[in-house]
Amino acid sequence: MVQLLILSGKGGTGKTTVAGAFIKLRDAKAFADCDVVAPNLHLILPQETGAVESDFYGMPKAHIDPDLCVSFDLCRQSCRFDAIDHEDGCYAVNPYACEGCGVCAFVCPADAVTMGPAVAGELMLYKNEHVFSTAKLKMGSGNSGKLVAEVKKQMVAAAKKADLAVIDGSPGIGCPVIASISGVDMVLVVAEPSISGISDLERIVKTSEHFDVKLAVCVNKYDTNTANTEKIEAYCKEAKLDFVGRIPFDSVAAKALNQGLNITEVDCPAGNAIKSVFANTMHLLYNI
Repeated sequence: MVQLLILSGKGGTGKTTVAGAFIKLRDAKAFADCDVVAPNLHLILPQETGAVESDFYGMPKAHIDPDLCVSFDLCRQSCRFDAIDHEDGCYAVNPYACEGCGVCAFVCPADAVTMGPAVAGELMLYKNEHVFSTAKLKMGSGNSGKLVAEVKKQMVAAAKKADLAVIDGSPGIGCPVIASISGVDMVLVVAEPSISGISDLERIVKTSEHFDVKLAVCVNKYDTNTANTEKIEAYCKEAKLDFVGRIPFDSVAAKALNQGLNITEVDCPAGNAIKSVFANTMHLLYNI
């Protein structure tokens, strides 16, 4: 299975729009949404049947047994995250504030505090004509990089015969992005022609270089600032990165997305430009 990952240095560049278009144009049999904090690929690629759901367990959380608690108060005093509440003589752990450090369990003289597994997110796998793997991290939970790794793992296991997998990554350069890049064959970076967009592009390129992975760049909404678009192209040339195309700002495309449509399903300048970006990317991916 060849894996194509689509990234952006920041949110709002059009990464998911491009990923959804690529999946439709290629009729990819396997795809995944690795933006586990705010997954939205399902909005433009709705699934017909329900998903196989499973819990994802992150860092352990503290639990106080009220029958064993002697109200010594050491746990509350020692918690640097203020995660232990004390009301009406009872102690309880706020799971959203608890970081799972275990100090409370260590200092409790009555062994009333135990550390146990806690659900940090939910994995979803759709297996119809296509395999779609996604997940959602619970509010306030950590370990997003591990959850991303699980998203990719269940996609690969369920779609062993697929020739290509398209992965919609997370914005930024943090743990979810690093977990997304690991093991892929190529990264396509969707950049935007703004000052912050150029800076974010440079950061994501430096991050990707550590994985020795093939890299390509396209610019979305290029005509909102053609001068910055030219700077991005010049940067790609200097860094010896493949530049695969420009996508214009398109109000028709925006309306289609708001209606839950894939951009390839409407006749518009942006949709036509993405087809060219897709062809150039496939050329690089398969060395045609």
